[in-house]
Amino acid sequence: MIDPIPLEDLALLDVLQQISQASESTPVEAEMTRRLIEGALVEDHEDGVRLTHAGIALCKSLQHRVAADKLASEIIEKRESAAEVLRPLPGEQPLVEPPAIP
Repeated sequence: MIDPIPLEDLALLDVLQQISQASESTPVEAEMTRRLIEGALVEDHEDGVRLTHAGIALCKSLQHRVAADKLASEIIEKRESAAEVLRPLPGEQPLVEPPAIP
């Protein structure tokens, strides 16, 4: 089973996306901004803060992780539903796989 992406990473992704889109709808707290600057993920700019190259790379990485987790979950669900379809009915004999030939 795939470990879900931590909530902290999802929150960080949200903040990085807000900064990259210059979203003023949810302002970033001063303490969070300070920590992002110390982590070299954002830098002060005349219009506020903007993502550094490291911030952009982390944002993209987290976006890919979220997308990959979603795709993996869909694949697992399809496999599980396919297994449900192939289960024998009560009283039926399950299909026996032929033995592997060495």
